[in-house]
Amino acid sequence: MSKLPLEGIRVIDFSWVLAGPFATRILGDMGAQVIKIESKRKIDGLRAYGPWRGEPTEPEIGCGLFDLYNRNKLSIALDLTTPGGLEICKRLIGIGDIVVENYSVRGMKKFGLEYPVLQEINPGIIMISMAGMGQTGPYREYISFGPTLQALSGMSVLVGSPDGEPVGIGNSYPDHTAAVHAGIAVLAALELRESTGKGQHIDLSQYESVVGLLGPQVMDYVANGRVPQRMGNRLPSASPHGCYRCKGDDRWCVISVFTDAEWQSLCDVMGTPGLSKEPKFATVQDRVNNNDELDRLVEAWTVQHPPEEVMERLQKAGVAAGMVQNIEDLMLRDPQIKARGFYQEVEHPVTGISALEGLPFQFSELSWSMRRPAPMLGEHTQQVLTEILDMPEEEIERFALEGVFE
Repeated sequence: MSKLPLEGIRVIDFSWVLAGPFATRILGDMGAQVIKIESKRKIDGLRAYGPWRGEPTEPEIGCGLFDLYNRNKLSIALDLTTPGGLEICKRLIGIGDIVVENYSVRGMKKFGLEYPVLQEINPGIIMISMAGMGQTGPYREYISFGPTLQALSGMSVLVGSPDGEPVGIGNSYPDHTAAVHAGIAVLAALELRESTGKGQHIDLSQYESVVGLLGPQVMDYVANGRVPQRMGNRLPSASPHGCYRCKGDDRWCVISVFTDAEWQSLCDVMGTPGLSKEPKFATVQDRVNNNDELDRLVEAWTVQHPPEEVMERLQKAGVAAGMVQNIEDLMLRDPQIKARGFYQEVEHPVTGISALEGLPFQFSELSWSMRRPAPMLGEHTQQVLTEILDMPEEEIERFALEGVFE
């Protein structure tokens, strides 16, 4: 295997749940050595979220969601409420490059591990803090999770039917966007350290990370004073534009038509070429003004065909269309995902073989694969102590008697 870009970089990972672990997974996927610090006293809650294969396993073992975001990591069990646990932790920081945490602003202070302390231990250390609201401002001590940040950001109010309540988004967008931004920020800090020799503290706000997705809505308000409202599946600049029922149980296809040429192509595929010439459907604005009638006409055609057929025929005609896939479609039937090898199998010593998402990009000059499954709690404690910290056995035994590795 070719050398990965971040080989030789060591990450001390205090993060938990999703945003932080996803960020450190990105670094680990690129070759960094990620050492995850947790204990039974402060266990990563994601270990207990599921899904499981069969009956739920003990949190120390992990589960599907934990496995997804914690592959390619080592786990050391350290109780940071003990003096010995803190001592070992500081030794790791002393030989580390990056520290990642996504606690509230009180989290690292509780352990006495604020950035000035870390900087004294290791002047070159890069610390990234990923609190929901960031380290400053009147909301800095607020507790947050993905759905609450989505709501606060203004995203949730835009999702749903115009005459219905806000529904938000099923996945935790803020966790994912913050993780990607964290990866970019850390790489920039590493690049700067190459020329200056100095580390720094990165203050990342998950809140701001997702607010940044609303650029067009912000511009519309600044320019026109308009507060954007829910539009369902429709757009003011496209028609037909929606999700249309297809043949089969709960089968759908999304169709987006932006130009008159695309509209003509859609009409041809539907077998109604004359429809494009009707005055009430002649231009985009005409079609937008008659969205309800147009949607009924389009769905009268789509409901006669499976979504795969609708998508394929429209794509061949130059019309943007995508079937609404479920997980079974993705895992078993999607030829594009299969052709690019996106899902890869990894074997966990207890839970067995699982298929996990790979990378959404491919390098021309290096090959990539998952090096190791997500760790069980403390699975690599001995390895980290002996091989990375070079601690003698008698010292390890002394710390063990003090309850450090719980």
